[in-house]
Amino acid sequence: MQEHFSPVRSTRHSTYSIVSSSDPATEQKPLVSLIAPAFNEALILQDNLSFLCDYMRSLESDYDWEIVIVNDGSRDETGRLAQEFARVRPNVRVLHHRVNRGLGQALKTGFSGAKGDYVVVVDLDLSYCPEHIGLMLKKIQETQAGVVVASPYMPGGRVSNVPWLRRELSVWANRFLSIAAKRNLATLTGMVRVYDAEFLRSLNLRSNGMEINPEVIHKAFLLGTKIEEIPAHLNWRTQQQQPKKQQRKSSLSSSAKLLRHTWEIFFSGFMLRPVIFFIVPSLIFFLMSLYANTWVLIHCFTQYQQLAQATPFPDATEAVALAFRQAPHTFFIGGTTLILAIQLFGLGIVSVQNKSYFEELFYLGTAIYKRNSEQ
Repeated sequence: MQEHFSPVRSTRHSTYSIVSSSDPATEQKPLVSLIAPAFNEALILQDNLSFLCDYMRSLESDYDWEIVIVNDGSRDETGRLAQEFARVRPNVRVLHHRVNRGLGQALKTGFSGAKGDYVVVVDLDLSYCPEHIGLMLKKIQETQAGVVVASPYMPGGRVSNVPWLRRELSVWANRFLSIAAKRNLATLTGMVRVYDAEFLRSLNLRSNGMEINPEVIHKAFLLGTKIEEIPAHLNWRTQQQQPKKQQRKSSLSSSAKLLRHTWEIFFSGFMLRPVIFFIVPSLIFFLMSLYANTWVLIHCFTQYQQLAQATPFPDATEAVALAFRQAPHTFFIGGTTLILAIQLFGLGIVSVQNKSYFEELFYLGTAIYKRNSEQ
């Protein structure tokens, strides 16, 4: 199989098209493409793919469907087992990466190979049960959104069997990104989503790792694309069912990725709203400067009063010198924090200006990319 596929236009209707036929018998059903990234999933691959196929068959009255498995350079039997699974199923395809290239690149390969009107990203460990697929598809058709996210952190969502530390980090990471984006979204990092294929084809995605999920949300915001969420249940039951040796290996791998993922979240927040990384610290430093410089003025005024008792109209600079000898740290802290506040505030203004320029270039680049893709 080839690693890259050019986007293929489906002849079926998308969420933005109008079906002219009034005869339900002649109306084509929308095609749903399930993208399933796989990396070393040999233990669960075939069983979980069978579950997905069984569920999608239950939706065949409303949708046609296909599954695109992206074997991301697995070092176990994932690739071979996926090929065996697809061999007897004409609507299941496997795309291979020779080496592991990361979640972002696996998704981009899957997106380019998908033929559907809707593109659903699923997690092969089924930490989100297949029933979420039907709920997301119903939501995107009702709302005409560009993206629908399965959200365990919105009201009605829940999380099970996830280690406490990982759960709390994920919750606060999503809250941080929501504040940075100034949007009322509970989950910006989740992978399980449904996309309108027309919207997805308009994007030129760059991320190769897990940061691709916030990147899509960021670019959807810039394009004014509607984003919806549904309450979801995140359940790591498959993690609990693994052999203990495999659990330890998975835990070590997850811990190794934790710092990198934290940095990716921080950087994604910076890209969403860089001004808060400058303006908020500048305000903190300004308040510290205000406090310290207030004490500088108090010390100077006290010294001036003491000099005035001995000499009428004393030299003000002498009072300042005496105040500096009495409390040099207040001068140092007050001056340093004031300089930092001014510099950070200036960087905040520049970041707002640069973000405005970036958005203009992004709109232009997206229009050119979309036009070239349609040719």
